[in-house]
Amino acid sequence: MRVGVLTGGGDCPGLNAVIRAVVRKGIEAHGWEVVGFRNGWRGPVEGISKPIGLDDVEDILTRGGTILGSSRTNPYKVDGGVDKIKAVLADQGVDALIAIGGEDTLGVAKKLTDDGVGVVGVPKTIDNDLGATDYTFGFDTAVHIATESIDRLRTTAESHHRALVVEVMGRHAGWIALHSGLAGGANVILVPERPFSVDKVVEWVERRFEREYAPIIVVAEGALPEGGDEVLLTGEKDAFGHVRLGGIGTWLAEEIAERTGKESRAVVLGHTQRGGTPTAYDRVLATRFGLHAVDAVADGDFGVMVALRGTDIVRVKLAEATAELKTVPLERYAEAEVFFG
Repeated sequence: MRVGVLTGGGDCPGLNAVIRAVVRKGIEAHGWEVVGFRNGWRGPVEGISKPIGLDDVEDILTRGGTILGSSRTNPYKVDGGVDKIKAVLADQGVDALIAIGGEDTLGVAKKLTDDGVGVVGVPKTIDNDLGATDYTFGFDTAVHIATESIDRLRTTAESHHRALVVEVMGRHAGWIALHSGLAGGANVILVPERPFSVDKVVEWVERRFEREYAPIIVVAEGALPEGGDEVLLTGEKDAFGHVRLGGIGTWLAEEIAERTGKESRAVVLGHTQRGGTPTAYDRVLATRFGLHAVDAVADGDFGVMVALRGTDIVRVKLAEATAELKTVPLERYAEAEVFFG
């Protein structure tokens, strides 16, 4: 049996751990051949692939990113894309695909399953916003990176008596902002799930300055001021219809400076949250996902995604996995209410 594996969408720590688990169990437990498709869905659309053996995954557990490369290619936006995938899989003798990705990559996986391609999904996103799984790998590492950055920024903020606005990733879900903000002791946390009052943020900032401390504000890139719009880096959309967000941190820092007369700076963590070595938690979770994805393929159970429920790995239908995003349920965080601007 030949099994293909690909990584789509944004990269994140732990992708290589999944690939390693798939290759090792696929070869050692089942005697399969494993084919790596390059650059997300572009690989099976254009026939760009390479065999992956045990030697290829020997030292990749600790590496960030993905050895297969990634892209935001949407085969349903490519002329004849689905037929091309079917032809490539048939030509290369690939019997099944393991697709590692977030809502967009798994959305394609669901459609391909409906179109007769055997696909098993593995959830990946630093945003932790896939509703069918308690956690996605990559999230823990992103939170650790953001928290460490907040810790470092606090000392320079105090030294210069400045307000610092830290912008983290989170298009529609504020999980990174919430967890890193709480862990880093932020004074205000702003998430996409609740439009924020600039007046309220300024009030919190001024109160912090009155106590002679420097305020730290953590804001998700998709957070919205009341009555305002998303702040865009560019109006261009990718193949899945997403615009590039970014800039809310700078906008808010300028508002704070203008309204308080205090120095205010913005720091955009950006892709540093995606890079580097995965945490131990993400390595273990990603490895478990990869092993269970192989089991699903071996069982011929296609059209499913492996998911974490409590401490168990289970299988859920891709239709369920991509039905809706998991956003921060603010009613469950009453103890942190003071931190939401």
